[in-house]
Amino acid sequence: MSTPQPETPEVTVLMPCLNEAETLESCIREAADGLARAGLNGEIVVADNGSSDGSPAIAEKLGARVVRVPERGYGSALRAGMAAARGRFLIMGDADSSYDFGAVGTFVEKLRAGADLVMGCRMPSGGGRIDPGAMPWKHRWIGNPVLTFIGRLLFKCPSHDFHCGLRGLTKDAFERMELRTTGMEFASEMVIKASLRGMRIEEVPITLRKDGRSRPPHLRSWRDGWRHLRFMLLFSPRWLLLYPGLVALFAGGIFFVRLLAGPIRVGGVNFDLNSLEVAALVLLFGYQMVLFACFARIFAFTRGLLPANHALSRAFGFFTLEKGLIAGGAVLVAGFAVIVVALFGWASTGFGDLDPLEVTRTVIAGRTLASVGAQTVLFSLIFSYLGLDDRSGKPASGR
Repeated sequence: MSTPQPETPEVTVLMPCLNEAETLESCIREAADGLARAGLNGEIVVADNGSSDGSPAIAEKLGARVVRVPERGYGSALRAGMAAARGRFLIMGDADSSYDFGAVGTFVEKLRAGADLVMGCRMPSGGGRIDPGAMPWKHRWIGNPVLTFIGRLLFKCPSHDFHCGLRGLTKDAFERMELRTTGMEFASEMVIKASLRGMRIEEVPITLRKDGRSRPPHLRSWRDGWRHLRFMLLFSPRWLLLYPGLVALFAGGIFFVRLLAGPIRVGGVNFDLNSLEVAALVLLFGYQMVLFACFARIFAFTRGLLPANHALSRAFGFFTLEKGLIAGGAVLVAGFAVIVVALFGWASTGFGDLDPLEVTRTVIAGRTLASVGAQTVLFSLIFSYLGLDDRSGKPASGR
């Protein structure tokens, strides 16, 4: 007679753990009570990240399943725990007693109703509550509001608390997100990828309690805050590079073209050669930012960090290495031709004195055109290289 197999749990409550012996037991008991009250068939998984204080033994004694994760980092622990989870719904939260795992049923209700990701919200703006002493002032009034505002702006995420650690998601959503990061920025990556992939994100107001640890938290405010901000900006090359680059490109270009025709006098101020040099610099700087935005987007797409983009696919179909080389080469040749014209003008005087205003204006024009042409040629080469599929050598846009 075969041994009956244990029923597959619907819910996995996941806790990343690194030396949480002081609070782990209360969190596990609270999660178990929450599952029982909601009538949920669930398991509790502790993703241990190398604890040396007996945390794994505490978890096993209370019936939790321990997943040992040798690679250090908040993201590493959660990724390994999610991969090992047997539940269809995953509820994650820190094992420091600051989150109420008894609210697991509320998160599961949202997931059952079709949400892919359910974010807890500690902030009053989203209906949450922060107990006295539960959150440092710099997190409550600076870090969380600023990072949440940026996240909502860049990624159209509806969450009012971008970095709340208590959240739920489906196992399918976790697999589709293809999460990669190992550190604290994992929290940002999850929300960003859910937003970019058009997943359904909902929010549950929660209460943040003062944690029960006697030691300092693992979070380092300024370091980890910067890592979150850097990560969000890198995932949005449009705001970091493209939009500022286009502004600089067009503003510099307009003034550049106008000053090539001659000086401009506004009131008592005369804009001439020095202003032309600055306009050329702004134009080139803007052009470089636009090119780097393209590089960043291509790299993120081909590495699976960002989802497929129809505009990028069309660009791969239209913009070929040959077209880029021809266009860039033509501009490069035109730039050198302008410089040669200035050189012949100088030669006609026996390489003597010239009108410095006109000659300098011509040289600046030629130098700027040559620089744009050379950058276009180099961009075309790297664009084609980054766009190759690693296996087939064909453009990656079709993946």
